Amino acid sequence: MIFEILPVGPLSANCFILGCEESREGVVVDPGGDPERIMAAIERLALLIRYVLNTHGHFDHVGGNTGLLENTGAKLMVHEKDVYLLSKAVTVAARYGVAGKNSPEPHSFLEDEMLITFGNHRIRVLHTPGHTPGGCCLYLADEDVLISGDTLFADGVGRTDFPGSSHEQLIDSIRKKLLTLPDETKVYPGHGPSTTIGREKRNNPYI
Repeated sequence: MIFEILPVGPLSANCFILGCEESREGVVVDPGGDPERIMAAIERLALLIRYVLNTHGHFDHVGGNTGLLENTGAKLMVHEKDVYLLSKAVTVAARYGVAGKNSPEPHSFLEDEMLITFGNHRIRVLHTPGHTPGGCCLYLADEDVLISGDTLFADGVGRTDFPGSSHEQLIDSIRKKLLTLPDETKVYPGHGPSTTIGREKRNNPYI
């Protein structure tokens, strides 16, 4: 599987480009900004992007949605409970002193346990509310890969001091949905370095 990470946007959110080497179909996860850079990578990898997936609706993860959709014709998917955040990106970003860009409405919704296919690869959606009501993680079982958005970080967890956040719900999501995955599962968060489920079980002070 093609798997490329680009830190993008004002808060250096990790954007993920996933592709099938045989069919050249792909998906982009969390294009938080810099759509020109993301498009350059897509063209270099010669991928046909089928979906743009947002793990959640915060401004630093959706800022490049418009540019990607306009240039790829892909379908945008986000959990229904986070749709309200897409039109607030500019306002929320301004509170942090940075520029944001509102996102279009999604074409369809991410749902817990749904499967998204691109080429020979499958993504299983795990609804993990807490950081946001509609926060999701994306699990590729065959590749032992989890894209955890802002739910789980290396030695940390997502912030829960936002409207609609819940620390109790976040920890419950992590324990029930993520720590049950195999220890060798590689975890790629929305910001910062990668880790593994096993490492976080042993070392993460929050869980």
